[in-house]
Amino acid sequence: MLSRSTPDAPPPLALTATEISVLDRLVNDKPKARQKALSHYLIKIARLGGYLARASGPPPGNTVMWRGLYKI
Repeated sequence: MLSRSTPDAPPPLALTATEISVLDRLVNDKPKARQKALSHYLIKIARLGGYLARASGPPPGNTVMWRGLYKI
């Protein structure tokens, strides 16, 4: 919910430095990804849970986020 209200929030607001580095190694960035905001890392977690991150797709739901967190 924090990402939806302030998408440009810094990642350390919700993630530790270790979690950020693990996500950077596990999930490759999309070619257009330039910013490293909290929303960027939450999409990475969702992609671990099966989220496809399509342009026309809805934002990731709770189930997909839990699946992604389980894999970290």
